[in-house]
Amino acid sequence: MSDRRTATAALEVRGLNVYYGASHALQGVDLRLESGVLSVVGRNGMGKTTLCQTIMGLVPAASGAVTFGGQPLLGRSPAEIARMGIGYVPQGRRLWRSLTVDEHLKMVEQKGGAWSSDRIYSTFPRLAERRRNGGAQLSGGERQMLAIARALLANPRLLIMDEPTEGLAPVIVSQVESMLLHLASEGEMDVLVIEQNIGVACAVADHVAIMVNGRINRLVPARELAADRDLQQRMLGVGRHAHDETPEPQTDDDAETATTGQPKGPRSVRIYLSNPKTPTRWSQPVPVPQIERAARVVTTGQPTSSGVETALRPLSPSGEQVVLVAGTLDTKGAELRYMRDIVRAAGLPVRMVDLSTSGKHSGAEIPAHQVAAFHPRGAAGVFTDDRGQSVAGMTEAFRRWMARQDGVLGILSAGGSGGTAIVAPAMRALPVGVPKLIVSTVASGEVAKYVGPSDITMMHSVADVQGLNAITEEVLSNAAQAMVGMVKARKAAPARVATKPAIGLTMFGVTTPAVQQIVKALDEQFDCLVFHATGIGGQAMEKLIDSGKIEGVIDLTTTEVCDMMFGGVFPATEDRFGAMIRRRMPYVGSVGALDMVNFGAPDTVPDKYRGRTFYEHNPQVTLMRTTPEESAQMGRWIGARLNEMEAPVRFFLPEGGVSALDARGQPFDDPAARHALFTALEDTVRQTSTRRLIRRPENINDPGFAAAVVTAFHEFHDGRPPTRKEVRR
Repeated sequence: MSDRRTATAALEVRGLNVYYGASHALQGVDLRLESGVLSVVGRNGMGKTTLCQTIMGLVPAASGAVTFGGQPLLGRSPAEIARMGIGYVPQGRRLWRSLTVDEHLKMVEQKGGAWSSDRIYSTFPRLAERRRNGGAQLSGGERQMLAIARALLANPRLLIMDEPTEGLAPVIVSQVESMLLHLASEGEMDVLVIEQNIGVACAVADHVAIMVNGRINRLVPARELAADRDLQQRMLGVGRHAHDETPEPQTDDDAETATTGQPKGPRSVRIYLSNPKTPTRWSQPVPVPQIERAARVVTTGQPTSSGVETALRPLSPSGEQVVLVAGTLDTKGAELRYMRDIVRAAGLPVRMVDLSTSGKHSGAEIPAHQVAAFHPRGAAGVFTDDRGQSVAGMTEAFRRWMARQDGVLGILSAGGSGGTAIVAPAMRALPVGVPKLIVSTVASGEVAKYVGPSDITMMHSVADVQGLNAITEEVLSNAAQAMVGMVKARKAAPARVATKPAIGLTMFGVTTPAVQQIVKALDEQFDCLVFHATGIGGQAMEKLIDSGKIEGVIDLTTTEVCDMMFGGVFPATEDRFGAMIRRRMPYVGSVGALDMVNFGAPDTVPDKYRGRTFYEHNPQVTLMRTTPEESAQMGRWIGARLNEMEAPVRFFLPEGGVSALDARGQPFDDPAARHALFTALEDTVRQTSTRRLIRRPENINDPGFAAAVVTAFHEFHDGRPPTRKEVRR
């Protein structure tokens, strides 16, 4: 039965990418309609109409696949697709103004079909009343009824409806809803409904797909979406939400003055509209502040030579995976091309990515303006007269560009501090395991800010990356050959089939006994990955969670929040807990080592903390006990993050102490601080049947506490070895 359904799915969309010039409208859309009715909802501008038009052949796809009953649709004309049995109700009606209602229907009616003009008129009595009226004489709601009727008369096997209830009166909306329910129950045709009306979308379908920023964010049961007001507001409400990381557009304070001659590169220009509304003899002057607020920024000038393609496209139209050589080709072109040629000579497909901010033509397969278009402000955010602003803009644009790519075998770069700073964030956006190598002048110093939680390899350039010579050629050749070796070895390696699902655990020295007991209890069933909570450790764990390499988490030691909030040397970032939130992963956590802030040697402790309770862990590490006030601040911050988790949460509060130093009689034993921490958490966290805070009487390192954590973890994970399909997912 399962195989039959797979072979005869009414509609299947896989990895669909669609571009409008420099805008990536659909980004790897995956959607499947087995049979019946499926609703797709989303805010304006999320790509819903583009999805419909691409299925119907009205908009070309850059890559991906769309099948109807197993037959491919991409590349076919709209007429062919319609003849295959797909009907379309477009947004905007698209009616003939001069034809009457009856003429519209007679033109498409097919004799012997289930839907006839008589049935249409009985379904929409208002159309029967207006059957002699022309399209231009109908109201908006009547035009929508006629558009739906016209599609139904073709008796399609699949009906695609883009905003079918838009502009309809409530009584007509009810009729359309009833009609869709009838279609679903009778099995007359399958229906894909694009709808803004959540009530209708949930009423006519068993499942609803939510579209966000050109992707299908999730598929949820209609009953669950209808009852979850928080989810509706977060995913579909008006305003900016957590899933949308795009910063608000910013504009320059002053307009750039026009210059004579043709500019060498793109320039940001503010356009002012002095009359936002068409003026009349009674119009009052428009206030200057209003004109300034309405100004828009555009990019002018010739960004590259006429032969350069600026549209955004997949790395390879055929879907081939490639090695990227990325850098500022205007200053490091010879060095980067030298490495590119070595990679190409080894038989690997390779693409050059230009990250220059000069606007000059480089001949790269991925030119600078293609990458710059991913900046929140477009190319105007990258190509400016300020070098620092341009570098920062290209860094952000390249990071966003890289996050959208899925065909990267490896990435190689070379440069100084500026070039390294541009490529490193984009490399960190790639999954762990994808080879990443930078030849850099700064590789012999402190590289934590470049590598972060990723597996970037940095190679010292020895001499400056400034031209090819006896030293740089040898170093660059080694780097290129290293990339070739990593990529080929990774391609040749058999696919790893995990026998146990991987889980992440966080540990500090003062929570080691607890984690050891938990690992011992779970080790036979799970691949336990322990991360040292030194700031970068928590980031590394969450990086692997984001990459899909970790399937469960026991976040016992959240001490990095202390250092983040109070200036310690092992800080988390503001995105702590973000991976679990984004992945909607069941979460088991605790307040491990939230009793301490980490500093270096005693003389490095800030003056403002003089007189506090300290513990010298070793000559180079000094621990400071957090106060009740600080504990309450952390409790509120962590509680707010727990509230963002949609998956089940079990967060443990050990009343006997949050670390070995906080046990009774130990140097950091402070009942008042623990009380403040726990109370703040309980006051902040919105506890439900799935999101729970659990008080335990033990110290965090006691066997009873570890056993309770293991039991909670088993609530979410039954411990069976994953199937091959689950591991690959």
